[in-house]
Amino acid sequence: MSLYIVMMALAISFLITVLLSPIFIPFLRRLKFGQSIREEGPESHMKKSGTPTMGGVMIVISITITSSIIVYKLLDGSVGYEFWLLIFVLIGYGLLGFLDDFIKVAMKRNLGLTSKQKLVGQLVIAIIFYITLRMNEFPTYIQLPGTDIQWELGWAYALLIVFMLVGSSNAVNLTDGLDGLLAGTATIAFGAFALLASYHYPEFEIVTIFSLAVVGSLIGFLVFNAHPAKVFMGDTGSLALGGAIAAVAILTKLEIILVIIGGVFVIETLSVIIQVISFKTTGKRVFKMSPLHHHYELLGWSEWRVVTTFWLFAIIFATVGIYIEVALS
Repeated sequence: MSLYIVMMALAISFLITVLLSPIFIPFLRRLKFGQSIREEGPESHMKKSGTPTMGGVMIVISITITSSIIVYKLLDGSVGYEFWLLIFVLIGYGLLGFLDDFIKVAMKRNLGLTSKQKLVGQLVIAIIFYITLRMNEFPTYIQLPGTDIQWELGWAYALLIVFMLVGSSNAVNLTDGLDGLLAGTATIAFGAFALLASYHYPEFEIVTIFSLAVVGSLIGFLVFNAHPAKVFMGDTGSLALGGAIAAVAILTKLEIILVIIGGVFVIETLSVIIQVISFKTTGKRVFKMSPLHHHYELLGWSEWRVVTTFWLFAIIFATVGIYIEVALS
């Protein structure tokens, strides 16, 4: 892929987000679409109550417009079903998150959609995604990173797809708890997949463009989301990003590598699972609070220290994932 296309994808998505934010953030304030802070959360977060949320709308718009412009203007509209699947997952999970956010801010509730409602929506999108793949004869094997070993899953691949999309969207959603935490870690993860798709899988040009558009939009979002945040992405952004990164991993046949590159998301999720199991079985908590980023806050770490530490680990996980897939293949 040419450097020109790479720079265009990053620049357009960055500019769209940066230019939209000064318009969209005051609009959210006028609508009183402020974040409601959980009472059981860290006390330091109470001062964030009222900060505009649903900023993920800008991210989704930026990614969609940027990807479409490059695909149709620079690539002469030569797209396959992969492009539409990526946009479908991004917007589909984004709309699901939007409904969740809207219920929270419009009804002033900490909880939006019920867990069952959200799960049904996630499953429907994942099933449509899988059906579209199979209609286009997408291979149903997975490959051990850094080797030529493949396992044909057959019908079980459907279960993997559903697990990846639903699990990833929830894992990324759990990570969105501190100013700039998710925007930064997701930027690093999508950047890693953009590199892999471009270098190791040049036939996945659409996936590379899409991933770069995500990176540019998130860097633009960080201008307003870094501590102290002027806007939160909400479930609109986190669910959309979680579904999108799983879709990118699936389309590039890097399903297993997602666990490594998305290591921060995996650890955050495991911390919640461990906490719940421990409390229900022993009545004791392993962490002061879950997800894990809250544990370190309650240990006395500053929010910025927690966020930058998690960014550092995201870089380490991304580097390891790239090394395994490129250097060992």
